[in-house]
Amino acid sequence: MNDLDLPLLTLDATAQAAAVDRGELSPADLVEAALARIERLNPAVNALFAFDPGLARQRAPRAGGGGPFAGVPTLLKDLLAYPGLPAQFGSRLLAGHVAPAGSPYTDALDAAGLVVIGKTATSEFGLLGTTEPLVNGPTRNPWDLERSAGGSSGGSAAAVAAGIVPVAHASDGGGSIRGPASFCGVFGFKPSRDRTASVGLPPGMPTASLLSDHCVSRTVRDSATWLCATEADATADALPSAEALAATPPARLRIGWYRRDVFGGLPDDNALAALDETVALCAALGHEVVECDGPEVGGSTTADAFHDLTALVVAGMTGQMAAAMGSAYDADRLEPYTRHLLGRAAELPADRPAEAVAALADAGERAAAALNAYDALLSPTVPFAAFPLGRYAPTADPAILRDHVNRVAAYTVVASLAGGCAMSVPLHWTAAGLPMGSHFAAPRGADARLLRLAFQLERAAPWIDRLNGLSRSLACPSD
Repeated sequence: MNDLDLPLLTLDATAQAAAVDRGELSPADLVEAALARIERLNPAVNALFAFDPGLARQRAPRAGGGGPFAGVPTLLKDLLAYPGLPAQFGSRLLAGHVAPAGSPYTDALDAAGLVVIGKTATSEFGLLGTTEPLVNGPTRNPWDLERSAGGSSGGSAAAVAAGIVPVAHASDGGGSIRGPASFCGVFGFKPSRDRTASVGLPPGMPTASLLSDHCVSRTVRDSATWLCATEADATADALPSAEALAATPPARLRIGWYRRDVFGGLPDDNALAALDETVALCAALGHEVVECDGPEVGGSTTADAFHDLTALVVAGMTGQMAAAMGSAYDADRLEPYTRHLLGRAAELPADRPAEAVAALADAGERAAAALNAYDALLSPTVPFAAFPLGRYAPTADPAILRDHVNRVAAYTVVASLAGGCAMSVPLHWTAAGLPMGSHFAAPRGADARLLRLAFQLERAAPWIDRLNGLSRSLACPSD
């Protein structure tokens, strides 16, 4: 098919912005091309929850006035409010709700010149490790349309892997950027705690310290530039530019690597093969690689605390919705797993919230100590490749879904607990052609260190040709 601009399909956000700066393309050109890709590619992957062509076309002319991503179209995960676009948080309960305002974070995205053209799908309230919400059906993994893109940022990861947009917003509590990045073969970075501008979370939310907003991208430079553009004003150690990070290879790093997750379990053979391959690559690049025990963070105790606090957050959030919606509030519109959490919250003893907060704080201290022992820790991102759709849908047994959340975050949660930075790097594909990310984590504030390592890994084992091949095959399936 020739109605899609295939060369443009393979340009990352940095290259698209450069073409606008040189006058070779306009923001309107980029938006129209992205809308054409949505029309062609999204029916297969179902990565988008909503998009507004009219709004995108109105905003395009205003995006060419500067910023590192001037004129580049992007998508936001449907957990981030953006004025004029739906804000349903993956839920049927909030049908028709439109965000009246954004946040300092979305203001930073606008200032960077990005043109927000729509929202990507997420699990309801970001609760599950797969993106199969009842409100708009499952997001499909572009590498195998019968498999999940992961969660809760599965829509963003699938959209970027497919080539709908070169970079998309995502968010991460226990691994919701990094897991989908691994499943979809894109680069997924979680910034250090408090590095980025506020998204408007309630300051007293007990799980807020775990959360970071960032993006998934096809290239490291797009991720680094996005992070520079969204840093909080009070950040003391501002990042160098993406160009400066790329131009300065990391010093020889002491990288600890381990196989067993926080529950003591081993990943499957594909994940072990990916880990071994990455260990060898890091050694070949001159780093000191040291096998070590995985971080001891009290896996089961910490998981119980996390799930209890999540249940309490959901109860508080839906209580506020009930008060605001009045008679329009209908709990039956919530997914079964969400209703299960509400029941769990109602059964918790009065002293459980404080006990759970203390358990997470203790786990965070132990996780930080583990990260501080090395320049970086290396592990699988997730213990398996993308799984079949339907296996962990929100209608499944809650015990099965809880176990899946535990397993899919059993490596990524360490950095979240510590407030450190971490990344999933797409360095391995299975014999069946499914991507598997390698996970690197570092202490809080070491974002530049990890990004320099990411640039080095990208040069040594580039993944962009695989992604470009995937995008072309989806756009032109008969070729």
